Amino acid sequence: MGEGTTAMGGFVTAALGFPAVLFSFLLIVVIGYWLLALLGAVDAGDFDTGDFDGGDGLLAGFGGVPLSLSLSLLIAFTWFASLAGTVLLDDLELSTPSRIGFGAGVLVVALVLGTLGTRVIVVPLRRVFGPAKEPSRRDFVGRAAVIRTSSVTHDFGQAEATAADGSSAIVDVRQAGQGNLTAGSRVVLYDYDSEGEFFWVESLDL
Repeated sequence: MGEGTTAMGGFVTAALGFPAVLFSFLLIVVIGYWLLALLGAVDAGDFDTGDFDGGDGLLAGFGGVPLSLSLSLLIAFTWFASLAGTVLLDDLELSTPSRIGFGAGVLVVALVLGTLGTRVIVVPLRRVFGPAKEPSRRDFVGRAAVIRTSSVTHDFGQAEATAADGSSAIVDVRQAGQGNLTAGSRVVLYDYDSEGEFFWVESLDL
């Protein structure tokens, strides 16, 4: 019990010591913000800028994810690094002037480590928060479809195609050469003509 109390007291002392104290209060704000977001009291996107690219300063390389997330990661990593540095300085039992000087150095190192740690996490997260791919008719190329018109020629025909997300669409199709494609025939959309806005098809039926 006594050892646990001592350890907790040492943790609180370190968290409230310089330079960790600068980020301890910021970390409390971050935790409170995400708790409120979890409860639905605030929208996690309220403080985000959709076109944020990180700029050229401390936040360089933080673009591609919500600003609130990158700042939260930066504060958390920097707090942890500064806390470790504060504990180390407390163990050295330095004089007050030396303590302040070394504390400023720990602050700089903590910011650098926090920035690097945040970038390591942000890079893979960009794929998650990246802009959604705009749907294109070319997404249907290579997919199967069912003819919905009585016939398909070099200048007439329609088919029902199903996209990867399960949605279906009626598209214009054409057939090169002679064939016997009728309503209900299964085909593959093997190419798209952007000028004519139609697909070239081949039969899948044996």
